[in-house]
Amino acid sequence: MIATEPKASIKGGEFLIKETSAAQVFIPEEFSEEQQMIAATCREFLEREIWPRLDEIDKAKSPELISSLMDKAGELGLLGTGVPEEYGGFGMSFNTSMLVAEVTGAGHSFSVALSAHTGIGTLPIVYYGNDEQKAKYLPKLATGEWKAAYCLTEPDSGSDANSGKSRAKLSDDGKHYVLNGQKMWITNGGFADVYIVFAKIDENGQVDKNLSAFIVEKDFAGITMNEPEHKMGIKGSDTRQIFFNDVQVPVENLLSERGNGFKIAVNILNIGRIKLGVAAVGGSKEVINNAVNYANERKQFKTAISQFGAIKHKLAEMAIKVYASESASYRAGQNIDDMIEDLKSQDIADVPAKLQALEQFAIECAIMKVHGSEALDYVVDEGVQVYGGMGYSADAPMDRAYRDARINRIFEGTNEINRMLVVDMMLKRAMKGELDLMGPAMAVAKEIMAIPDFNTEEEEGLFVAEKKVLKNLKKAALMVSGAAVQKFMMTLSNEQEILMNIADMVIEIYVAESVLLRVEKLIGVQGEEAISLQKQIALVYLHEAVEKINNVGRQAVTSFAEGDELRGMLMGLKRFTKIEPMNLKDARRSIADAMIAENKYIF
Repeated sequence: MIATEPKASIKGGEFLIKETSAAQVFIPEEFSEEQQMIAATCREFLEREIWPRLDEIDKAKSPELISSLMDKAGELGLLGTGVPEEYGGFGMSFNTSMLVAEVTGAGHSFSVALSAHTGIGTLPIVYYGNDEQKAKYLPKLATGEWKAAYCLTEPDSGSDANSGKSRAKLSDDGKHYVLNGQKMWITNGGFADVYIVFAKIDENGQVDKNLSAFIVEKDFAGITMNEPEHKMGIKGSDTRQIFFNDVQVPVENLLSERGNGFKIAVNILNIGRIKLGVAAVGGSKEVINNAVNYANERKQFKTAISQFGAIKHKLAEMAIKVYASESASYRAGQNIDDMIEDLKSQDIADVPAKLQALEQFAIECAIMKVHGSEALDYVVDEGVQVYGGMGYSADAPMDRAYRDARINRIFEGTNEINRMLVVDMMLKRAMKGELDLMGPAMAVAKEIMAIPDFNTEEEEGLFVAEKKVLKNLKKAALMVSGAAVQKFMMTLSNEQEILMNIADMVIEIYVAESVLLRVEKLIGVQGEEAISLQKQIALVYLHEAVEKINNVGRQAVTSFAEGDELRGMLMGLKRFTKIEPMNLKDARRSIADAMIAENKYIF
């Protein structure tokens, strides 16, 4: 079942059926000096321009402030990270752009405006624009002279984006598309100069099945908008409804081919998902910094609350989830970069190579969106709790962090949709023969019926036992998913609860493996003593993943199996979710103590 492959041949989703070595993964500690300088520039920008003005940004009555801050970010080059150098950008690698997204992710409302511009606003032109469109728009978008927004969602089309009602009809003279429709939740809507708008082309009453995409300038007549939305969080982000009333869009502003809009939306959202996940890591780290600092300052019973075990547990758990999410994010990001270079070495052009690589790792992009956003939600919730009564006060930083975090489980496709996408994409690839899931799943089914191997002879080496645990967790996921497919066949898509259970198993496997491989690689470089705390993080996360996989696995199998089949699968699940007990309390305390001593997140 397990084979080790060279780095360039790794495919999306294969982590479930193939073993990955530590040498094959990228870890954040490997960022170059130049990349670290880019990260430092981003952080200095937040410290100088954003954090001192968070209240002002949230209370701004008009979009001028955010727009002016975007101008300053443009002066530093932060808006051109994904734009090719020939169009005035920096053409950064995917993982470098991930690093920028992580650091700026601590910028609250500003980070939303920034990511909307650099990601979903600009990248459709980068990846799908023709030479004329790129030459016209990208230099201005890279500097911030023009700002961008992305218009996909409509009042009746959210998760089902392709059901949008916006329409575009070719004018009688064939020179324009006449665009009509309503878009909502448009980030940067109030100050954007360029909109990427999705609509279906209507030709003589025959409406296309799929969306098309258009580049629409704000100065085109017929564009109106509502006042900014009043939101629970990210209050400084300019979010509006925008109306297109007989807007004449030049035919040369059709982006890509007719009917290709849905594919554009899906592929751009893949990028948005993984970058949202890593941005949540950046936001989480800053929340932990504040929580540790407050815990050291706040005294109860004449003792700093950081010295109490309950608080140490919270601080450690916050760090464990964030470190693990970070590990998996950059593993996936580098996989994308490696595949881009591999494809380009086969004489595939730059843009098609990038699109193929992003599509190949769409599973991991969805995984990291879910994991990163939920890690952030956990961190801000516990951050409020560490602050106690002050956590509920608008005068303390947790109020804004708590409210701003909540949108991330909805942005870029809800976490429920992304969970179902993880399983759906894996099964579709299996059906196409691109991912051999059924072979390993059938092997696991036979193993359940066989006599267990009681060989207790232990191999020697780092994390040998833990890798065996991971191997068994993969078997548990294959067992449950394989049985579900056999049970429901083509109707499995209707069993959303089971799909989400399976997705949770897959997500925990990917992240637990990623953090373990990161620590193994670090130990190989710095030695076990120097990385003892990171080792504790990896072990605690693995133990928690085992517990969660056992729990959601039981929920899944009891939803569709019964009798001998159910007993056999529960027995198999028990066998595949065994792990040697460890003192999790002491491990968490050592992690927390190290942060408390440094008064910040240190990993």
